[in-house]
Amino acid sequence: MIYDIALTKGTLIKRYKRFLADVELETGEVVTAHCANSGSMLGLKDEGNTVYLSPNNNPKAKLDWRWELVDVGSSLVNINTSRPNALVEEAIADGTVVELQGLESMRREVKYGGNSRIDILLEGPGLCYVEVKSVTLKEGKGAIFPDSVTARGTKHLNELMDMVKEGHRAVMMYLVGRSDCEYFAPADEIDPTYANTLREAVKAGVEVLCYTCELSPQGITVKGTLPVKL
Repeated sequence: MIYDIALTKGTLIKRYKRFLADVELETGEVVTAHCANSGSMLGLKDEGNTVYLSPNNNPKAKLDWRWELVDVGSSLVNINTSRPNALVEEAIADGTVVELQGLESMRREVKYGGNSRIDILLEGPGLCYVEVKSVTLKEGKGAIFPDSVTARGTKHLNELMDMVKEGHRAVMMYLVGRSDCEYFAPADEIDPTYANTLREAVKAGVEVLCYTCELSPQGITVKGTLPVKL
């Protein structure tokens, strides 16, 4: 994925009200950017961090900027949770995600389960339901998810288990939006309910995949897999 317009570098002043961030640009101008991330953003929102913004050209948008990346020293990190679904779709289409090849069609945001929408539905032969989660939190050498309690995430795992019961293939895809992690694990201390439900889902037949990314101010590329430690 290449950014449509070059990103603008700045320094984070603060993130607040979950979806807002004040940033000082290199010109000295202070702007407010949309933060498309509802998580806690542990380790990513420290004052003084170098961040990268994209201009928001939507005339209906309330803010002129979107927060895309943060530099944590060991890696750039994608904080824009609207990116991972498109990145995974692109990686399936170009053959990077080898586990999800050989199907005939791919659709996004298809209704299923209890009034939910699956991130990616692969069809023919059979159906394969793919739920995508954006992973940004690092603990030790591992990427962990979630970074805050997520009842919605637990609901998605239960719905994937339901799809397996109906005879379909179901995949939980974790996309690690940083390049400095060696494995993936559930965040037991942050959300034990989610972590335990993930283990139940695996026992029930839900597949778990984890891929990492290579990031730059020019774009994001999905790279190889990370080991999953449950």
